[in-house]
Amino acid sequence: MRGFLGTPYYVAPEVVAGREYGEKVDIWSAGVILYIMLAGIPPFHGESVAEIFEAVLRGNLRFPARIFACRLVHLHQSRVVARGQFFFPMNQGGGGVARRDGGEPREDEDEDDEEENSDRGLEAWRTDYADERSWEVLQEDESGLLRPIDTKTLVHAQYRRRLLQRSTPAASRIQKGLIRYLYVVIDLSRAASETDYYPSRMVVVAKCVEAFIREFFDQNPLSHIGIVTVKDGVSQCLTELGGSPDSQIKALMGKLECSGDSSLQNALDLAHGYLTQIPSYGHREVLILYSALNTCDPGDIMETVNMCKKAKIRCSVVGLSAEIYICKYLCEETGGLYTVALDESHLKELLLEHAPPPPAIAEYAVANLIKMGFPQRGAEGAIAICSCHKEAKVGGGYTCPRCKARVCDLPMECQICGLTLISSPHLARSYHHLFPVAPFDELSHTLPFRLQQKLPQTCFGCRQSLISHGTKTSPHVCCPKCRQHFCLDCDIYIHESLHNCPGCESRRQQAT
Repeated sequence: MRGFLGTPYYVAPEVVAGREYGEKVDIWSAGVILYIMLAGIPPFHGESVAEIFEAVLRGNLRFPARIFACRLVHLHQSRVVARGQFFFPMNQGGGGVARRDGGEPREDEDEDDEEENSDRGLEAWRTDYADERSWEVLQEDESGLLRPIDTKTLVHAQYRRRLLQRSTPAASRIQKGLIRYLYVVIDLSRAASETDYYPSRMVVVAKCVEAFIREFFDQNPLSHIGIVTVKDGVSQCLTELGGSPDSQIKALMGKLECSGDSSLQNALDLAHGYLTQIPSYGHREVLILYSALNTCDPGDIMETVNMCKKAKIRCSVVGLSAEIYICKYLCEETGGLYTVALDESHLKELLLEHAPPPPAIAEYAVANLIKMGFPQRGAEGAIAICSCHKEAKVGGGYTCPRCKARVCDLPMECQICGLTLISSPHLARSYHHLFPVAPFDELSHTLPFRLQQKLPQTCFGCRQSLISHGTKTSPHVCCPKCRQHFCLDCDIYIHESLHNCPGCESRRQQAT
């Protein structure tokens, strides 16, 4: 018993104050009686009333075991039991709640006490179990027994599923758009304050969007992203299209407030107005995180869906509650994806599926020549006016090769001449989407012992041992080209970050 009930400082007010309240039972005394009924011993014992009162004022919520034992009654015969408490004269004829001033309690005070007690119990429950969530780390095996989940293997299985979906023979022949203009629409209506996601949908969405933005720019260095929020039936452009993940995340974290209803039509109209102004070679996308179960629109939303379809805007929706027909219809008409998240981890997984470049629309699949500039970094001690922030800055920044304007980050579009400014590493990081690393083959750990002895004993990437539990090999993968073996961590690192097989690269160096 870990709240106010059952701790040493929890005493009846008449004991602390040094006087009795009369015939009516005090609610604190009832709590002490309940503790005695459950534990069989009184919750406190002190040398004097002043000692207990001083401990309460100091807020000593947790006493050391030795001090706590001294506060219990030493003699077994002297301990107070529940039966004696029920026949105590002060507890006869109760039913009301005594007040400190001796007057009658008011109804509003009773309601306040009930609300405080319910909130206190909820907070104690969250404090005890929210961080552990031990029931989620168990799974049922083939024999029906509960066993702890192997988190590492589970994460690798989810990663392998996403990798195989992206690397199918049909998907490998599809042209992908590397220059993307994406607006993330976040529903901050009243529904986003629901607590089915702990601590609320709004907090979970903000955390997942932060991870998505960083992953988006890591896989799409030539792309731009913007944020639109919807609440009180009005959509607001929180950030314009840009290439800086830090500025996008900072703006989002400062505007996390939920209120009113959601309007899907207003959000689509706002995103449509911004996306129709981008160049024709850019791929226009809208990703909606929708929490509400309805939409309050000022007009016909079907006309807005047709406008997005004609403008070649790919709309995708990730729902946090249940499937909605209008969201499904929107995704089907515009060629997007509609999914519904089950929990926080599933929501993050669904969001990260939108980070890789999607298939290009047939109209935009024609090769285009795009004029770009490769600016040089300015001197550290030079003072120049930044064209993107409209203020003077000392050192750093990049100089546009066409108009000599100063910008802060890359990639971005020059505010003066409109030239797209990038660096050579950005092009190199986009190259792997055209020629991705082939998925590695999983090796079964149920091979005969003789065959396992012929396999490599260490990972080719990190040189860690592939043997676990004596002579049994742990799960690992093998490159289909160079036939080198890698552990699960190196498999994820090669396909998600490195985008090159170390075994294949070493063979090329040896050949040259």
